[in-house]
Amino acid sequence: MQFPFKLKQNKDFDVVGFGTNAVDFLIQVPEYPDFNSKIELNDYVQAAGGEVATTMAGLQRLGLKTAYAGRFGTDAAGDFGIQSLVDEGVDVRFAERIAGARTQIAFIIIDVRNGERTVIWHRDTKLAYNESDAPLEAAVLGKALHFTPHDAGACLQMAKRAKADGVIVSIDIDNVFDGVEDVLPYVDVMIASAEFPQKFLGIADKRAALMEIHSRFGCRVAGVTLGGSGSLLLSDDTFVETNGFSVPNGCKDTTGAGDAYRTGLLFGLLNGKTVEESAKMANAVAALKCRAVGARTSLPNLDELNDLLGCG
Repeated sequence: MQFPFKLKQNKDFDVVGFGTNAVDFLIQVPEYPDFNSKIELNDYVQAAGGEVATTMAGLQRLGLKTAYAGRFGTDAAGDFGIQSLVDEGVDVRFAERIAGARTQIAFIIIDVRNGERTVIWHRDTKLAYNESDAPLEAAVLGKALHFTPHDAGACLQMAKRAKADGVIVSIDIDNVFDGVEDVLPYVDVMIASAEFPQKFLGIADKRAALMEIHSRFGCRVAGVTLGGSGSLLLSDDTFVETNGFSVPNGCKDTTGAGDAYRTGLLFGLLNGKTVEESAKMANAVAALKCRAVGARTSLPNLDELNDLLGCG
């Protein structure tokens, strides 16, 4: 089944990302600690993360051309975060440094038994965009615009500008944010965490919830990631359920697996693949990401992706 979109050509970028970046401090422990206890860690590392920044890095690594629009603080973490995107080849002309702000950080506790993680994060309010300062010129420079709705007012303006120019609008959403119901009618591809539909609509059945999102907001593709079990997508009126892949050599860390899934799905969409093929790619990229600690550490290149798909 083909995606129900027509991609615009002759754009500066394949995808422009708008939204979150972060610097992660990943702490590996032998097991998740009990409340009011002490535990010796196995290892820790600092790594670049953030939903949208990670997806842009992942797409770049697969051979697409991406740009990132977002805000960093004027601290060492901001230096680290921007350089991580430059090193991947992501265009950062729309990245900003906000004087006196602290770059978003996350402390991530990883259970080494299974790679599952708990995220403790903070985003400085100085990093937020409002409707009047959204980088609208960036919204029309890619074939697709991908964002998280943390700053819903700014996202609405970006989505309106993109849609008016025929750009595909994609949203990464895992929580309910004020104003998101105003943004969704301008979204073509909505990929959410497994928990989001019930949080948002109060509908526990995932298929029923996705159908309601499609009916109420008009998202042509709506889906949820299901961890190691794979994913469930609704493309217009057809469901596509796709199994996950086993992580080669075992799961080390699930941080950023959802961002990796969106990387694979957008990669398939932009390369003319079917919904089924793209969902399979998305699950494969997510599995490969989990090979190592960190959201971006083991995001695959195209050869690695094709190798896993060939044996999947």
